[in-house]
Amino acid sequence: MTRQPFIARNPSLLIFLACLALFTLLVTVFSEAMGTGLISTSFVKTLGKTLCLCLVAIAMDLVWGYAGILSLGHFAFFGLGGYMIGMWLMYARTRDIVVTSMANAEIPPTDAEVISGIGNQIFGVVGSSDFPLIWAFSHSLTLQLILVVAVPGLLALVFGWLAFRSRVTGVYLSILTQAMTLALALYLFQNDSGLRGNNGLSGLQNLPGADAIPQATISLWFLWASALALALGYGFATWVVSGKFGSVLRGIRDDEARVRFLGYSVEGYKLFIFTVTAIIAAIAGALYYPQAGIINPAEIAPIASIYLAVWVAIGGRGRLYGAVIGAAFVSLVSTWFTGGQVPSIPLGFYTVDWVDWWLVLLGLSFVLVTLFAPKGIGGLFDLITDRQSPMRHGQDLGPDQGALQEKEADS
Repeated sequence: MTRQPFIARNPSLLIFLACLALFTLLVTVFSEAMGTGLISTSFVKTLGKTLCLCLVAIAMDLVWGYAGILSLGHFAFFGLGGYMIGMWLMYARTRDIVVTSMANAEIPPTDAEVISGIGNQIFGVVGSSDFPLIWAFSHSLTLQLILVVAVPGLLALVFGWLAFRSRVTGVYLSILTQAMTLALALYLFQNDSGLRGNNGLSGLQNLPGADAIPQATISLWFLWASALALALGYGFATWVVSGKFGSVLRGIRDDEARVRFLGYSVEGYKLFIFTVTAIIAAIAGALYYPQAGIINPAEIAPIASIYLAVWVAIGGRGRLYGAVIGAAFVSLVSTWFTGGQVPSIPLGFYTVDWVDWWLVLLGLSFVLVTLFAPKGIGGLFDLITDRQSPMRHGQDLGPDQGALQEKEADS
């Protein structure tokens, strides 16, 4: 029997790529950079950041929806990617400022004086002027881009190897990932962490050497880069889950003991998907924070990773497009509610301010989806396409034990 081509086996990939390309084209045409101005520069940045959140949601769906590993620490990798690229952006931008300010000196400044001036500008806020060791490669864009992948990937590899070789699973693994995230956030909050403590890295939206280029154009560049990264990430994730590797991941999710009994290296599969998704999350973060303009340790707090799991659950875990839908939906609705665009509701004795009540609404949505629509928003596509659930002969529909079971097969 001739095996169908990859695209023929995954028609949803072409549909997704077409929708993404159309979306990017429309935003480009109606942006301020193209002269129409129907979409403001700030909203173009919001859309670009949303695409990055969709990419990290795909990573979360791979590790949770397909492999059954509820990681409550993947947003830490997202933040680390932002810190790695943020160091170069802040160093290069500060260097331009320092060199310009010293240009009129009677005696040309030495390299040591320039570096000292950069250190004073960056670390003066935490009472220091010396460059920490972790800034050793901040002068090189190439090296910092390598670190965007290497640092989160190495952290995930070491953590995953220690956890999976000990066969930690379920809620215990989730607690461990959350503890890792909390420890990292608490370390970064310290002024002697080398990353400016609670102040974080700021001014990341100012690209070095691009002073003459308007923010409208720069925001469009990042939108294109984010769209390209999302397209590549979605294509890679589709390739992973559509082959034998994806079948083994789903087998681990549904019955880990049986997969191990069949001779598969369960720990190896888990470690690979955990590390790869950490790298994907880091790439998404490296594109997100230059658009946000600032990153601080609060971005890595455990609550951020919990939000990520909520997005995937609302969109529909175990469906790549569901993760994208969930992240995009929550991100845009959150911007609408917290941006002051929704009018407050005066009740006489109390005024409902949606900026304060948005998180309550998000939590309630998560509970309702879990109880009444476990397939999430993505499950609506099953109704539209009349997609039928596979006959599993009474086995759990998963990905968790105790999920609703189908009736036993007739034979």
